[in-house]
Amino acid sequence: MKEETALYHREGRVGIITLNRPQRLNAINVHLLRAFMAHLETAREDKNASVIILTGAGRAFCAGEDLKETAEGKDTATWLEETDRLQEVQRLIMKLGKPLIAAVKGYALGGGCEFAMSCDIRIAGESATFGFPETGVGLTVTTAGTKLLTQLVGLGKAKELIFAGEFINAKEAEKIGLANRIVPDDTLMEESIAMAEKIAERSPLALRLSRIAIDQGLDAGFEQTLEIEANHLLICTQAQNQTEYVARRLARMKKK
Repeated sequence: MKEETALYHREGRVGIITLNRPQRLNAINVHLLRAFMAHLETAREDKNASVIILTGAGRAFCAGEDLKETAEGKDTATWLEETDRLQEVQRLIMKLGKPLIAAVKGYALGGGCEFAMSCDIRIAGESATFGFPETGVGLTVTTAGTKLLTQLVGLGKAKELIFAGEFINAKEAEKIGLANRIVPDDTLMEESIAMAEKIAERSPLALRLSRIAIDQGLDAGFEQTLEIEANHLLICTQAQNQTEYVARRLARMKKK
């Protein structure tokens, strides 16, 4: 029976993508990348899913490149496909149009750490370990990780993590901004789903446009950002029943 290297299912309004090579700590190979990409497309097209969670089966989130397969030798065609697919994963995440939460336990290394950084929010279990072993095995960061890591932790810390290749625990990751919060491993999915459900209560259109504005704002000038935000506000007011959302908000305020 062919191994399903990634899975997708939905719980209410929350779609869940699970990297599924637990016997290899969900290490990356071409088969996992193909399945991951397919499920990102599924999640994007799932009209009943407002928020997506990315996690890993078993003891780890994703241990990065499958070094056992690398040691056995890969031809140039395989390396090219893997590189293309790693980078296409980032493009698909950018086009997802929905908030993406990483639920991380165990190892999130190399490309696995990049998968987590590509998410909008990272919730770390107490066992989470982050790091970039690439330079130690003669490889380089591939999935826009150099840009994402610098944005999250700053230039100096990004260079330290990539150059030295030292792994950091969940506590240090939270301290430097690589993780949003830490929770016990046994409640990781419960906490992640709770956050996803809280986000899913909000306007899908407003979430999508806010995600775009934040991402584009990183490279936009001040005036460009103001223009993006003004355009998005007008889209929201014209494309959805605004009074419904306002009434819902006022009702919640009255309960407090």
